[in-house]
Amino acid sequence: MRTYSKIKSIILGMILIVSFSSCGDFLDREPLDQYGETAVWSDLPMIEHFVNNIYWYIGHSFDRPMIGVFTDESLFDPGSDQGHANVLKSLITPSDYGVFDSWSRTQKMRWEHHYKYIRACNLFFDQTALHTYDDEDYKNRLAGEVYFLRAYHYHNLVFLYGGAPIIEHAYKLDDEFQAPRNTFEECINFIAGDCDKAAALLPAEYTGSNYGRATKGAALALKARVLLYAASDLYNSNASWAPGYSNPELVGYAGGDRTARWQAAKNAAKAVIDMGIYSLHKAVPAPGDSVALNYDEIFTLKQTNENIFTRNFTQANQVWTMDIAQQNLPAGYKGWANVSPINSLVDDFEMADGEKFNWDNPAHKTDPYLNREPRFYVDIFFDGARWRERPDDVKAADPVGIIQTGNYEQSDGSWLGGLDALNNPVTTWNGTFTSYYLRKFQDKATDSPKERTTTPWHFIRYAEILLSYAEACIELGEYDEARAYINRIRTRAGLPDVAGSNSELRDRLRHERKIELLFEDQRFFDIRRWMIAPQVIVDAYGLDIRYRHGQAKPDYNIIHVQERDWKDRFYFFPIRLDEMNRNQALIQNPLY
Repeated sequence: MRTYSKIKSIILGMILIVSFSSCGDFLDREPLDQYGETAVWSDLPMIEHFVNNIYWYIGHSFDRPMIGVFTDESLFDPGSDQGHANVLKSLITPSDYGVFDSWSRTQKMRWEHHYKYIRACNLFFDQTALHTYDDEDYKNRLAGEVYFLRAYHYHNLVFLYGGAPIIEHAYKLDDEFQAPRNTFEECINFIAGDCDKAAALLPAEYTGSNYGRATKGAALALKARVLLYAASDLYNSNASWAPGYSNPELVGYAGGDRTARWQAAKNAAKAVIDMGIYSLHKAVPAPGDSVALNYDEIFTLKQTNENIFTRNFTQANQVWTMDIAQQNLPAGYKGWANVSPINSLVDDFEMADGEKFNWDNPAHKTDPYLNREPRFYVDIFFDGARWRERPDDVKAADPVGIIQTGNYEQSDGSWLGGLDALNNPVTTWNGTFTSYYLRKFQDKATDSPKERTTTPWHFIRYAEILLSYAEACIELGEYDEARAYINRIRTRAGLPDVAGSNSELRDRLRHERKIELLFEDQRFFDIRRWMIAPQVIVDAYGLDIRYRHGQAKPDYNIIHVQERDWKDRFYFFPIRLDEMNRNQALIQNPLY
């Protein structure tokens, strides 16, 4: 029996040898269950699918957690804390990224994530250079999109980590992988260059199913953001915040003309403005308009003239992790209540007449949510705010739909939490820790969370460009020009023009960015580039709202809700220890 098996094996082996020798190309056959490399890179529609995948991973904040919870905008539910609070104590280290490792959608904060898709961009350029295509316009448009996408990944990488290795080709197995960090200045020049290349190849706008792809305006707007950031304090401080660091050129400019940088930032923003195809949505409210409704439409409509680079969602491609309603709606609407805006943010919203809100003002303290500016009513769910119908099993307790974040004293002296309070009777496991929820991005017309929301995410919108232009003008001493552009934003918001002296204008601009661009991923970088993080990353506070038995108006008490502690090393993320071990040419960021 053993002899028979041995003979059978020999015969089978001979058959295989003959088969292989008579069919020399057998091993070169394309797989039948997937597309081969040649097939992909010779076919433009297939290449477009490859490019679409890079788009998907540039990162946005419609997820858990939103990046705003790591700023002075809000806090994440402390009951579900998985390292969120440690970020606000600057406790990220080269060997422990904490929450940025725990949650998939925070991958945009990671060094290796960006290089994965920078490699994809480089692979596109390497492979398309080896082929010719019948439709060169199509190929060039895709190339323009990939230049933009590479610039977008690099801009996130550089403003998180400082100067990084500039890689322009996809590595092969036998390549040298030890790549030193380029200087911050070299990286800024590289990103701006990719934006210029993209702008030269891309159309001014798209329609139909192509809406949302990078355009010439998106490329110019990204360049404007990058140059504005680069001209800011942090990157022009020669790392004075990290005394003794031997490589300041990795985290900022080592010299040069800062005025020229502000001028370049101004020119870049003006180039977008001068395209003449973008405008603020309903820039001048018409008589009888609801200014708040106009403003709400910016974030709920799929398309406005304010959109420069936007991602739209459909029910088919939306998932629960990106459903902004499921994540952030109040507890009494069956939302998960992940985001609690903190008191300092809410207090920063002005009164309708432009006056600063102040708890020491008796009228303000008696009714703190009366006569606030229109953006307040779009951005914040507060106690007493009117929303929409409650879920079916909650309607009996509130047939109107009024946010209830307060606590109510009962006749026996006990306290009962409102439908949306931390100790609420609806979900019992979640609620706001500050008495506020994030309303911005919520579409009242969508029956959430029964159905998924398809609110678009704005990577870049025109309001940012106007504020960038105004900021550059202030830093160049062009105060009247700056004031005019700030006032465009305020006019649309139903607020009076900026008053005050030229010396106050920088603070007014920074206030306007904080409110106008709330939760659009700008604040994380703004507090760093302006070097104000030590002043604003401080302990967080909320409100305790008490309706005493028989009392119509509640008592408001400011309460401590989260300890925070800024350390200057957190101006930049540390490069992960694994990356340092793999690439020993890297130099770590200061103070780690």
